[in-house]
Amino acid sequence: MHRTWITIIKSLFLLISVFLQILFLNACDANSPQSKPKTKESTEETLEKANRYLVRSEEEQIKDLIRRYQWKMNATGTGLRYLIDSTGTGRKIKYGDKLTLKYTIRLLNGDVVKTSDETGPMQFVAGKGGVESGLEEGILMMRKGDKAKFILPSHLAFGLLGDGEKIPPRTALIYEVEISDIQ
Repeated sequence: MHRTWITIIKSLFLLISVFLQILFLNACDANSPQSKPKTKESTEETLEKANRYLVRSEEEQIKDLIRRYQWKMNATGTGLRYLIDSTGTGRKIKYGDKLTLKYTIRLLNGDVVKTSDETGPMQFVAGKGGVESGLEEGILMMRKGDKAKFILPSHLAFGLLGDGEKIPPRTALIYEVEISDIQ
């Protein structure tokens, strides 16, 4: 029991000591002639710089992947990369079509996170949302029977939050899709 109190007192003393050091360092920094008060604008500027860095880093990872596998991909203005692997014989997809597609979703490192073999084919109405914006953009370039590969930057996939399950926040994805039916 006595040792427990000594341990608690030592831990409390250490915690107070660290707190006072942080307080002291911040006070010294605030009085420094080089320091300037944090404003909303400086905070936003810092966040913008960090975001630009993250976007550039993700873009480099995508370009590196495409070079490594020597994929002859096209890019859209939004940043979607696409490659039609094989062309089907069906009609072109248009807004309002009810689509059924087989898919595999991979991270850039190749790890499979979702597949229609596990969950069943995906079904949705083209142009009505309900799927990642990059997937819908790519699908609208296809026809029944087409097989394609898409690379969705994170802003066209699950964005800042990920899917809350297998897809981490700010993650670019590789979609391999096949349009199996159009209604």
